[in-house]
Amino acid sequence: MRRSEFGELADHVFGPALARTYVRDLVLEPIGGRTAEQALDEGLPVRAVWAALCDELDVPESARWEVPPEQRR
Repeated sequence: MRRSEFGELADHVFGPALARTYVRDLVLEPIGGRTAEQALDEGLPVRAVWAALCDELDVPESARWEVPPEQRR
């Protein structure tokens, strides 16, 4: 998973405004008490950061990994 895919999935799952807020402000204990943005900037695996964000926000597994083709950038 690339960081660009992370952003695309976050926008799809949470909506662009909430995605930015969650990525920038929500502290995630499973990745060391960092925000997703901090973790990505520090080089943590993108997939692990995405999983931590989804777990924290109770996103079901079925909604985590696919952006419908018509909504892709």
